[in-house]
Amino acid sequence: MASMAAVLTWALALLSAFSATQARKGFWDYFSQTSGDKGRVEQIHQQKMAREPASLKDSLEQDLNNMNKFLEKLRPLSGSEAPRLPQDPVGMRQQLQEELEEVKARLQPYMAEAHELVGWNLEGLRQQLKPYTMDLMEQVALRVQELQEQLRVVGEDTKAQLLGGVDEARALLQELQSRVVNHTGRFREFFHPYAESLGMTRLLLTKIPFFREIIVSSFSCEHCGWNNTEIQSAGRVQDQGVRYTLTVRAPEDMNREVVKTDSATTRIPELDFEIPAFSQKGALTTVEGLITRAISGLEQDQPARRANKDATAERIDEFIVKLKELKQVASPFTLIIDDPSGNSFVENPHAPQKDDSLVITHYNRTQHQKEMLGLQEEAPAEKPEEEDLRNEVLQFNTNCPECNAPAQTNMKLVQIPHFKEVIIMATNCENCGHRTNEVKSGGAVEPLGTRITLHITDPSDMTRDLLKSETCSVEIPELEFELGMAVLGGKFTTLEGLLKDIRELVTKNPFTLGDSSNPCQKERLQEFSQKMDQIIEGNMKAHFIMDDPAGNSYLQNVYAPEDDPEMKVERYKRTFDQNEELGLNDMKTEGYEAGLASQR
Repeated sequence: MASMAAVLTWALALLSAFSATQARKGFWDYFSQTSGDKGRVEQIHQQKMAREPASLKDSLEQDLNNMNKFLEKLRPLSGSEAPRLPQDPVGMRQQLQEELEEVKARLQPYMAEAHELVGWNLEGLRQQLKPYTMDLMEQVALRVQELQEQLRVVGEDTKAQLLGGVDEARALLQELQSRVVNHTGRFREFFHPYAESLGMTRLLLTKIPFFREIIVSSFSCEHCGWNNTEIQSAGRVQDQGVRYTLTVRAPEDMNREVVKTDSATTRIPELDFEIPAFSQKGALTTVEGLITRAISGLEQDQPARRANKDATAERIDEFIVKLKELKQVASPFTLIIDDPSGNSFVENPHAPQKDDSLVITHYNRTQHQKEMLGLQEEAPAEKPEEEDLRNEVLQFNTNCPECNAPAQTNMKLVQIPHFKEVIIMATNCENCGHRTNEVKSGGAVEPLGTRITLHITDPSDMTRDLLKSETCSVEIPELEFELGMAVLGGKFTTLEGLLKDIRELVTKNPFTLGDSSNPCQKERLQEFSQKMDQIIEGNMKAHFIMDDPAGNSYLQNVYAPEDDPEMKVERYKRTFDQNEELGLNDMKTEGYEAGLASQR
């Protein structure tokens, strides 16, 4: 009986395993057959993966339960406990997991294709909605105009009703206020859902090469994309106003950096076009950016003008076309930036060489310009008794030009041998250690201008004393270099000291450093610096020319009182333009009493 029970047990186990093998083979054959249909593969796989593994597991568990029950009935025949089959075989579970991963790998290409198809549909929908967005903006502008007109009429009616009673007027005003808030909220929510979201403002203190420090403020909103850039001068109002006259001849001139302050007036004489002072915020931009900003300002209210059939809309459109033609530089035109505060700037791309297309003029402000800038004339002080200040050092309080900390400036009247008296002012800051000096002429403007030419042949020439006034320009022909008037201010130093100041002014240019530098310009500046070092060390001969129309500059003659064989001093009569720049053409020093008496 025991052997018969063992045989029956082996037969039933073999039959159960064969049934499970056939069921599993039929299950995967069915999956292989259905995977060829690419048109319905997603639906079939999802249904079969959810239903077939569960039914197979239930069938296997049912067979195992039946086998256990049958073995329980045969236990009395064998005399020993029959073995129980496992409920969840480990090998079968691992095989199911491997084949499920295979099904997942087969479905992966179709999932990527579905994602790509959805992306294409979204992009197409965005392009289709773009025309409707522009149309919606114009409709919103018209509706706002109509709402303003309705509110104006309602406001007039409200004024009449206010005379009838205060309570009735208050109720009507509350109703109007709620209507305005409702309409405004609806337009804001419909047209600009991120209108009240927070943006970010960034401030940067930077220095413009060959100019001065400015503060650049930039605002940007990541929600709606709106951005704005403004600039403010980081210094004081300059002693004189400045006028930049730029002749734009090539497309490269449109890329010149421009600093335009609030007080600057911009003009284009060829179009009789002018942007008045204080009509725009200050900006750090280019010549092309100035024109683009003007075009944007003119186009801002054009939809409302066209909706009202305003006659000026067509003329403004014609003028906008002319401004856009200027950006192509089909013909030369003139750009004039006139700033009474003296804080505007136009870039010279050929620096340190002279720019033939750019003319810089400094002038004294008129009374109207002073009032416009909020400057007040100081009351004339009473004339004190004259004192001999030749042997005294005067001190007065001031602020450091670098850190703005309180400092003291020393001033002394000095007599230069074989020349004249000058006023030397020196400032020493105890806070940051900055030192600076400045020289002013102690006398009047000379009748003739002075041109001093020194041939540098020996290193000892670097020790010559030198006085450069504010009206003096410097030229080095061998380097094709020219330093204009008012640059570096007045200085009392040596020839070596002035050449080092010129080298520092040229080489410490932020536009020649970093990603914004021009490789060609950077090479020219490096070559200029190397040649300047050779001149300072005495390894290169050069000519040093000082041209002062006011005649208040000086270069030491080491052979004095004899003539210096390497130095040439020329006196010349000033031209009309030079007198105009010095303010001498309108100055009347003789016979002015008779003119004042006739006016009275």
